[in-house]
Amino acid sequence: MAFSLITLTKLSSATHCRSFSISAAVAAIQKLTRVRVIDNSTLGNTPYHRPPKVIHVYTKNGVGKVGDTVLLAIKGQKKKALIVGHKMPGARMTPRFDSNNVVLIEENGNPTGTRIKVPIPAHLRKMEGEYSKLLAIAQRFV
Repeated sequence: MAFSLITLTKLSSATHCRSFSISAAVAAIQKLTRVRVIDNSTLGNTPYHRPPKVIHVYTKNGVGKVGDTVLLAIKGQKKKALIVGHKMPGARMTPRFDSNNVVLIEENGNPTGTRIKVPIPAHLRKMEGEYSKLLAIAQRFV
């Protein structure tokens, strides 16, 4: 009886040790992440053999979430972009997308394109920052 109780407690303690966690670094966009340009700018929509990749994230920890600015390598050029959706789940009640979506912006913050083709998160309206021109060209919100 005592032997089976000891083995049972060893088994139960072994199963409790096997928990894992996901770090914050994989929960969003970081360097060398492939992204999809979702506006109708000419640079983002002409076919090219390499997908656009993130080469720098303008945050302290190097991890970008919705509303952060990144630097892209796209068709041999460097362009700034704004993250408007990512694959990994974020905070509660925020949408999760099928791809990592960005909108190309100029140095002064104005969007390069004139229309955004896919829905963007509605909580961008509440975030601080200059997103008014981006929200004006968006057609749908999620």
